[in-house]
Amino acid sequence: MYKEYNIDQLVLPLDVEVFIPKNHLCRIVHQAVEMMDDSILLSLHPGGGRPPYHPKMMLKVLLFAYCKGIYSSRKIADELKQNIYFMFFLQNTHIKSNPKTKRGMSLKSHIIMNF
Repeated sequence: MYKEYNIDQLVLPLDVEVFIPKNHLCRIVHQAVEMMDDSILLSLHPGGGRPPYHPKMMLKVLLFAYCKGIYSSRKIADELKQNIYFMFFLQNTHIKSNPKTKRGMSLKSHIIMNF
């Protein structure tokens, strides 16, 4: 009568890339940032402390969010958990949603806007 449905079955993490169309905006943002010179972004972190998230990943997230009209750090953090197109940039990296991360994202966006 109905198709099989069992929410308690084992589900392995999927590669979200297979669900994203070839010409989607997130792929364009990814390609554009990958073509950038790494030295520009790597020079932003003076070193010391806990290792930061990769600056290219953060830049991709911010650029994509801005393209979609999302400017709030909280909203971006929500999208990273819920939106497959944002998850594409993370590539299985878990970003903790806490005030430090949100301040870090705000700081990164400030630095990027002042290039």
